[in-house]
Amino acid sequence: MCGIAGAVSFEGRPDLCAVERMVALLDHRGPDERGVHVEGSAALGHARLSIVDPAGGRQPMGAADGAVWITFNGEIFNHVELRVELEKRGHVFRTRSDTEVLLRAYLEEGVDCVHRFNGQWAFAIWDGRSRRLFASRDRLGIRPLYFTRSGGGLVFASEIKALLAYPGVRREIDRVALDQVLTLWTTVPPRTAFAGVEELPPGCSLVFERGEVRTWRHFELDYSELDGRSEDDLADELRATLIDAARLRFQRSDVPVGAYLSGGLDSAVITGIVRRFTDAPLSTFSVTFEDAEFDESEHQRRVVDFLGVDHHEVRCRAEDIGRSFPEVVWHAEQPVVRTAPAPMFLLSRLVRDSGFKVVLTGEGSDELLGGYDVFKEAKVRRFCARAPSSRLRPLLLRRLYPYIPAIQRQPDAYLRSFFLARPEDLESPFFSHLPRWELTRRLRVFYSDETRSALRGEDVYAKLAAELPERYASWHPFCRAQYLETRYLMPGYILSSQGDRMSMAHGVEGRFPFLDHRVAALAARVPPRLQMKVLDEKHLLKRAAGDLIPPFLHRRPKQPYRAPEAAAFFDAERRAARFEWVDELLSERKLAASGIFDVEAVSRLADKARRGRVVGIKDGMGLVAILSTQLLWHRFVEHQGHRTVGHGD
Repeated sequence: MCGIAGAVSFEGRPDLCAVERMVALLDHRGPDERGVHVEGSAALGHARLSIVDPAGGRQPMGAADGAVWITFNGEIFNHVELRVELEKRGHVFRTRSDTEVLLRAYLEEGVDCVHRFNGQWAFAIWDGRSRRLFASRDRLGIRPLYFTRSGGGLVFASEIKALLAYPGVRREIDRVALDQVLTLWTTVPPRTAFAGVEELPPGCSLVFERGEVRTWRHFELDYSELDGRSEDDLADELRATLIDAARLRFQRSDVPVGAYLSGGLDSAVITGIVRRFTDAPLSTFSVTFEDAEFDESEHQRRVVDFLGVDHHEVRCRAEDIGRSFPEVVWHAEQPVVRTAPAPMFLLSRLVRDSGFKVVLTGEGSDELLGGYDVFKEAKVRRFCARAPSSRLRPLLLRRLYPYIPAIQRQPDAYLRSFFLARPEDLESPFFSHLPRWELTRRLRVFYSDETRSALRGEDVYAKLAAELPERYASWHPFCRAQYLETRYLMPGYILSSQGDRMSMAHGVEGRFPFLDHRVAALAARVPPRLQMKVLDEKHLLKRAAGDLIPPFLHRRPKQPYRAPEAAAFFDAERRAARFEWVDELLSERKLAASGIFDVEAVSRLADKARRGRVVGIKDGMGLVAILSTQLLWHRFVEHQGHRTVGHGD
């Protein structure tokens, strides 16, 4: 896993020094080695995290004739099998690296080569024969890729901060993107938090030639054809496919591989597979919290005892989250509405300090196999809508969120009102997500007049609706909810702000067996009745897991990963901010300078936080969203990418 960067210019040679600066800004992603190569109109750069063929996999890598060059971030897990096929077709390999397999697959099949890969990737290939740049991103958006136009050329990189180092690329927060985050929790590709900077969407490829950019989708999940086989048959196939996916990701590495272990079902399944079907010892890593409301250490210990792994943990206090938050936002490169990325940042540091570069994780299971509360909630809301006058049915929602004290304290009338399914809501393509999105959308009350003016005429839902696949309306409601999670929130937040950016901040590669494209395709065919049986989430996965996991996990309800929010930044006992940078960024001077938020509204919220009165979900998200946006503006716009407030505080 690595960081990539580059520039293509058809109006003269690209700026080599600028590309070198871009690569330097990606050093955290690839601390082992750097390389830059200029070939004609293209300059390709690479910051390497050496995992496969450390001695021979140096990048950028060129083909034998020197006309075709690649810079690659990711892993092709079936590179061994592809190498055999390519050798039969006459290709002679100089290295053992998957990078060379990818390059030669392109030479053999052109842009269609991506259909052959089982992996996670973002790469760019300069083909000097046709004077074109070909770039691609993996099917489900595990690895990031951004680009922007500069003059008549194109600049690309794994992270936005590298793009902003190239001459002529402007630094400006995109307020439409901010509004998307403060509704959907993520931007909608190709839009990013920065005006003029685009994200290559998951499952898409790009060609830049003759000054024009052309993109297309090479992969899309389709829930149209549900599988009619028995529960036993589907469980057996899921188990076999997951075993192969986990073994590939564990064994195809020339460095030690660890695993995250949360105490929940998904990470336990992956860890259980490795323990059962490989002979290698396994080290696992987890976050524990000082605050009992968020802590899962008891469940983690039970899983550790059952699996017999060498376990390590990082203890996270509220102030640890606040202290690391400026660096978290620097790496996330977009506003966030939760502090959950911060403990993952601290966890990846533990992994690296323990001598590991690679970890397996259970991410993707909830989205693909029906694990989130949003799926249960939508099912209950539809059940309530069948008897709108019932006073009892809406009370089922209270049982969905036993871990959220604020919901448990709300009166019955509030629950009926908040989760009410109006007739027009039932017709919405976003029915499953409307309560969550509308709650986040309330953060608009903190916008400044300038921001409101910039958003006039913008409609987040309308833009999202225009992107939906043609067959979306014909899918089962449960599948529509899965698609929204998998297509948007998972790559835009879970795998990015909370995933790739936090692990790669310390040079740690995450690998995701549940996001093997074979697992994803199978999951899209599983009937909803087997994904969630009544309200038993991930029912089929539990059947498939069998004795790989401790028995209590078959019965344990899903507990979402959460972290302290207001307490991370404010000490209620002292009625003060924990860090000087918090007061600075929420000051009237800084708020007026950014112009994004209303000074008076933010001041009232900050005062509530100082007095320990921020207890609701909206205020907690508001505080995190405002601080992260102000940090983003301060670091990237006001101070042009220099590390200032909060660094080392």
